Amino acid sequence: MSLDAIYHALDPIAFSVGPFSVRWYGIAYVLGFVLGAVVVWRTQRRWHLNLTLDDLLTLMIGIALGVIIGGRLGYCLFYGDGYYLAHPLHIFMTFEGGMSFHGGLIGGILGGWVSCKLTGLSPRTMLDLGLMAAPLGLFFGRCANFVNGELWGKPTDLPWGVTFETGGGIARHPSQLYEALLEGVVIFIVLQLLSRRRPAPPQGLITGTFLVLYGVFRILIEFVRVPDIQLGYLVGFLTMGQLLSIPLILAGLIEIALALKRQWPQSGYVPGREPYEN
Repeated sequence: MSLDAIYHALDPIAFSVGPFSVRWYGIAYVLGFVLGAVVVWRTQRRWHLNLTLDDLLTLMIGIALGVIIGGRLGYCLFYGDGYYLAHPLHIFMTFEGGMSFHGGLIGGILGGWVSCKLTGLSPRTMLDLGLMAAPLGLFFGRCANFVNGELWGKPTDLPWGVTFETGGGIARHPSQLYEALLEGVVIFIVLQLLSRRRPAPPQGLITGTFLVLYGVFRILIEFVRVPDIQLGYLVGFLTMGQLLSIPLILAGLIEIALALKRQWPQSGYVPGREPYEN
């Protein structure tokens, strides 16, 4: 069976209960956060951080809220092309779609930082832990994009080209699956291998590696992905996704250099804020 046939058999709605419908995109978010929490828990145990379940729950809730709010606001700001300034109430119409990874990343970092302030967790270590889980969310999210038949690629004559209903009746790159593989599977494997170093990798090394890999992969995939119709190409062949990814690569390289120079060990809590302290 070809990918084309598989696509046409997919329904964005997973199931319905009365007037309410549950979409695969929503399930993807839930799976990403739940499995991400498992990765964070197992990684912190491997690093012997001794975090409490309450603190980790606070952290994950803060990150989740930050990702959702930041992802939506980021899309409205970066990809709205002024539409949401003229129609501000549409910002809340999330059922219409529209999430930005770059906005979600910023929101997740801010949400995690607030959680760290409330619990006394070490912000740098929690950022490393949070980004350990991020590839899972990216994988499920990109798979959901494929199910929805959105964010497809440019025309191709390759044997795995997919004809999308809204894609003009021609075979296109399944760029959503490219992103699921590179941003999800590949980055997850690399970070897993890095996290198993003995001793644990210094603070910031996981963060820097994630930022560099995501930025590079996103820029490469944008070459075979059709840019958002309301924006098109910004300058020459440059898309908004590529423009936003360049600072990520630079920040990641700086973070890697600082991590290797400082060699700060992973720490669960800010000194003096450990739980159950006598």
